[in-house]
Amino acid sequence: MQVKDHVFLISGGASGLGAATARLLASDGGKVVIADLNAEAGGALVEEIGDSATFVECDVTKAEAVQVAVETAQSKFGGIHGGISCAGTGAAMRTVTKSGPHDIDAFSRILEINLIGTFNVIRLAANAMATNEPGEDGDRGVLINTASVAAFDGQIGQAAYSASKGGIVGMTLPIARDLAGLAIRCVTIAPGLFNTPLLAALPDDVKAALGASVPYPKRLGHPEEYASLAKQIVENNMLNGETIRLDGAIRMTPK
Repeated sequence: MQVKDHVFLISGGASGLGAATARLLASDGGKVVIADLNAEAGGALVEEIGDSATFVECDVTKAEAVQVAVETAQSKFGGIHGGISCAGTGAAMRTVTKSGPHDIDAFSRILEINLIGTFNVIRLAANAMATNEPGEDGDRGVLINTASVAAFDGQIGQAAYSASKGGIVGMTLPIARDLAGLAIRCVTIAPGLFNTPLLAALPDDVKAALGASVPYPKRLGHPEEYASLAKQIVENNMLNGETIRLDGAIRMTPK
């Protein structure tokens, strides 16, 4: 599938990995629907990109909100050909703490946003893509999800986060198989340590130490590198049913 003249819904698209992906796809002739809770950042990004972008305030855990984003893609740009899930959050808590067991509501909330929110985008975007006419390469659409190396190398305190990202990895192949008959692909990216808003608040020396822990290149990943891989997934229709680590060969230590 070519990026040019195709429409992509990007959840969590107002900042970090999602924003970089929106910029790149729009610069290559695509149309982007930025779905995010941060209306101020989303509006600023639309102003930066121009007519190829629109913003929808969206909570990915709400079916109605995601459906509105899908319908906005259809009404504003004439369809939807890609669903890219970058919305997510994290929290650190040990299974048993000094004050007692891991808070079950906190655990559930991480899974609701990261895992169920991703599936919400997948199911509603795919339902809309199923009516597309196949392109020259046969694709009707493509779904790109964001997991994490924590899905494989979860650290101390990351039970909820790792479970949510492991769930994304685990559902990638069955969803690809589910949608194969509709010519819709499903691929997941598992980033390592990236310079996103989640890490931006850390002191410079801490970020430098994190970057130095990456075998090569010895730095934090750039959001643009995630965007570049997302674009390659869009364009290469043999990529399907796979999780791709984007991590500079890092394997996380216990803490």
